[in-house]
Amino acid sequence: MDKGIFINNEWADHGLEKIEVRNPATGEIVGTVPKGGKKETKSAIDAAHDAFPSWSALNAYDRAAYLEKLYDLMVKHEDELAELMTSEMGKPLKESKGEVQYAASFVKWYAEEGKRVYGRTIPPSKDNKRMQVIKQPVGVVGAITPWNFPAAMITRKMAPALAAGCTFVVKPPKETPLTAVRLVELCEEAGFPKGVVNLVSGKSSEIGDELLTNPKVRKITFTGSTEIGKTLMEKASGQVKNLSLELGGHAPIVVLDDADIPYAAKQTVASKFRNGGQTCICGNRVYVQEKVYDEFIKHVVAETEKLKVGNGFEDGTDIGPMINKDAYEKVGKHVENAVNQGAKCVTGGKGHEAENGTYFYEPTVIIDVQPSMLIMNEETFGPVAPIQKVKTDEEAIKYANMTPFGLASYVFSENYSRGMKVVEALDYGIVGWNDGLPSAAQAPFGGMKQSGLGREGGLEGLEAYLETKYISIGMK
Repeated sequence: MDKGIFINNEWADHGLEKIEVRNPATGEIVGTVPKGGKKETKSAIDAAHDAFPSWSALNAYDRAAYLEKLYDLMVKHEDELAELMTSEMGKPLKESKGEVQYAASFVKWYAEEGKRVYGRTIPPSKDNKRMQVIKQPVGVVGAITPWNFPAAMITRKMAPALAAGCTFVVKPPKETPLTAVRLVELCEEAGFPKGVVNLVSGKSSEIGDELLTNPKVRKITFTGSTEIGKTLMEKASGQVKNLSLELGGHAPIVVLDDADIPYAAKQTVASKFRNGGQTCICGNRVYVQEKVYDEFIKHVVAETEKLKVGNGFEDGTDIGPMINKDAYEKVGKHVENAVNQGAKCVTGGKGHEAENGTYFYEPTVIIDVQPSMLIMNEETFGPVAPIQKVKTDEEAIKYANMTPFGLASYVFSENYSRGMKVVEALDYGIVGWNDGLPSAAQAPFGGMKQSGLGREGGLEGLEAYLETKYISIGMK
């Protein structure tokens, strides 16, 4: 049986048409999942709704015990999960192992953080009153997750939701549903009660519409493009449904002339080329002050040329395949546009499209970039680092903020006062100061402007699944 629909602790394919999952590095079919739709999603929501009263009534320590079991199972099956992820998404195996550890860290963190859902007592304004605030779970949660981090984007939503006392329905992406299936299998093995965790693979439009319009779903959490996020907001408005949206990014990297240049170059490469540049917070455009411009380019090129492109299962691979043809063509379009307008490609700049339907692109560095170029105005989501020269701190900040997006940004400076001024001026929900890899389970993750609503991770990630209830008690 092809797994991909898990409702009320039962796996079933319902005799549905199958979605083929292919390895983007080889074109080989690595699995299939059922193509579920509205009917299956409604059943999953009903199961989650029925399970909510008993699950939310459990004390925080009992819910934490289930999450601890899941964490232990993820650690135990780390290699298996990583191999599955590489086979369906293509990222290098070492990165997949890192993602499994990152994904598990959310489960561990929220197993503990769920025990610290605190209310408060408010001093009353009258002697015959008592005033309290309590926190309660929002209800059934519908989650829609992306393909680029098949494990972490699920646990970053599921762990706080379950810890808060919510029940969960997840729709994984068609490109990478197999990791989600295995995670839910581990939830089953951990003994989660019936209906607490549910999975529906299949038609995005039908599943999404049911999650958005079904009144039993009290919250939607989504990671994906800003365009889709806007559509979800419109559809959720009919019920004023609670939303958490982690949307598009266009992250700037600002390198000031007092930065440690070799270190800044290594961190830039780490940020830019992680997951082949297919991450929402990777640096997408680099602004370097003219005094250190040439030196920085020299170091970035040297670090970039160390990277190996290939199948994620091959030893030493640093850059895997592009997820599909559309992603590959977008990268090529951005590079071509920049070069045609006078930018210079100093390393990389070539792609490889194979007959088996696989797409690879070399890690690329482009210099002498101008602010009007396409790559400085659109998220590339690929292995290309465009570098623009700037004169002053103010000019760097101006260009960095010249976008409707505000997810992540980076600044490199060894001067505290100067660096802090830049950090405070950047309109982004995440700032990595001398840190190209800022994500952590215990820290809030999310953006400003058109990069989304709400936060995941940290205390804020738990609050996203809680309602605040004020109680005023009159005393005779």
